[in-house]
Amino acid sequence: MDASADPTAVICHDAGAANIVIEALRAAPPGRRFIVFMQGPALGIWQRDPVPGAVVADNLEEALATARFIVTGTGWASSLEHDARVLALLRGIPQAAVIDHWVNYRERFERGGITVLPGELWVTDAYAAAEAHKVFPGHDVRRIPNFYLRRTVEGIASPPVAPRVLYLLEPLRYPWQGLSQPGEFEALDFFVRNLATLGLQGAPLRLRAHPSDPAGKYNTWIHQHAPPGTCMDTSPSLSAALSWASWAAGCETMALAVALEAGRRVVSTLPPAAPPCRLPHEGILHLRGMPGAT
Repeated sequence: MDASADPTAVICHDAGAANIVIEALRAAPPGRRFIVFMQGPALGIWQRDPVPGAVVADNLEEALATARFIVTGTGWASSLEHDARVLALLRGIPQAAVIDHWVNYRERFERGGITVLPGELWVTDAYAAAEAHKVFPGHDVRRIPNFYLRRTVEGIASPPVAPRVLYLLEPLRYPWQGLSQPGEFEALDFFVRNLATLGLQGAPLRLRAHPSDPAGKYNTWIHQHAPPGTCMDTSPSLSAALSWASWAAGCETMALAVALEAGRRVVSTLPPAAPPCRLPHEGILHLRGMPGAT
């Protein structure tokens, strides 16, 4: 972050960018001033482990009142970050937005038919940089360190020898034609039907909820569809959850990329009726392309 842009306002709602931005604040040089306004899953992340010295604003107006630079996330679950970008544009405040994933780049900046792009797009790896340049040719794309990934991977133990599966859940926000239930449940059903295909029949299975999932969302599915012994993961962090597992499964959540970085075997469980997995990382297995998967 530009040292002259002080104070910097940080506005986040969804978990992905919040994790990246909060760890970037923690790594910033001493003396930098940050004004933070978080809602939704981002607020929970902040409250569990805030950055000392940052000022917490009560509302968006307060956060932007004295800001000389603004950093936002690019989440789906609210208009908070979009509203912050609109106000920054109207007030002439330079801004950047953190893209924490590898999909739906254009839609992240649209609400109600209005598109607002920040002056800078911040990404954390070469895959994301290539996608940003492709979707927004000529725009200022900046690659920043992913201190969140580093911190998380450093806290993950070596994989256990025995097969153990951590299923990393996520709400899927696009329809799959012809399916009778939300995509995340279709993917779970597809996965458990094909445990033998992966050589994981009988392996312990834990489901880790996404930060935006409501409590109890998967209780009925576990009771009616899951293999015996399946339970929700209650680990205090993703690092602790992945330390238990030798395998990580899920659709296309960012947490799968973390698992891959930590040396886990990673499988995307998107069924044949779903769009292709958009995670660009080499090393991810795709269940629906495996012989015998049904």
